[in-house]
Amino acid sequence: MPSRRLPPLRALEAFMRTVRLGSARAAAEEIGLSPSALSRRITNLEEFVGKKLFTRARQSMQLTDEGQAFYEAVNPHLEALARAVESQSDNIALLRLRLGVLPMFGSQRLFPRLGELRKRHPLLHIDIDTAPHLEDRVGDTLDAAIILSRGPASGLHAVRLDHNLVHAICSKEAARAIGSEITPESLAKQTFLIHNELPESFMAWKKANQLDDMEAGAIDHYDSGALMLEAAAQGLGIAIMHDDHLRRANDNRLTNLPGVAVESPYSYWFVCKPVSLESRPVRLFHDWLVRAGL
Repeated sequence: MPSRRLPPLRALEAFMRTVRLGSARAAAEEIGLSPSALSRRITNLEEFVGKKLFTRARQSMQLTDEGQAFYEAVNPHLEALARAVESQSDNIALLRLRLGVLPMFGSQRLFPRLGELRKRHPLLHIDIDTAPHLEDRVGDTLDAAIILSRGPASGLHAVRLDHNLVHAICSKEAARAIGSEITPESLAKQTFLIHNELPESFMAWKKANQLDDMEAGAIDHYDSGALMLEAAAQGLGIAIMHDDHLRRANDNRLTNLPGVAVESPYSYWFVCKPVSLESRPVRLFHDWLVRAGL
């Protein structure tokens, strides 16, 4: 049987890096080529497959529909090849990822599924960091992070992980005392629990429910979503949090107050430096996270 002709592997590397980094210039710098040399490699690949993978305008390269289809077809096989080599090699060290994670996301969404990632990539190990200012430390002390934000800073590769509604969450006993309708009168003198980094959730909830003039008895600030839920369950106040937090907590002591559904100003995002996608630990986690739909 005649052997199959392999694609030019250096050209394939140039193509994959350009797609992942979203920039031909960044890909050329990573590989150590001039932009023109990188372009020639991609041209060689296009001639090999007989398809136009990029459109070229001035100094920019945009992926075509055929190029996107080619990437989606080839990428899983390259990952499978890398895993096969890892499984047969005694010389490959552990793959280490420094990941910043908010504790609530970690406990509710990441850790229940992390075993799947370990089975798929047993060499990948993750150092978890829950200290403050995760986004600011990406590219420095962190390889990547999962943050709760209105929108990440420019210059970061970002993947939005969800959309949420804001709920007013309290104990069932407190909900019965407030009644079936929320009004400034029914909520007078209630204590509200607000996360330090999510102040606009409370403002959005009040505005949507026509409670701008409500006089809360007190506003207690927290830096932990888990503690906010526990405080609400203990009857210490009404926690302004996401519907997803309530659902995943699965705590039968808690309920949400009636009212208008309010879209949250905040979402969970995966963020890293674009160049970090060329790091195998970051790319493996990123691709798994997107596929898993956490």
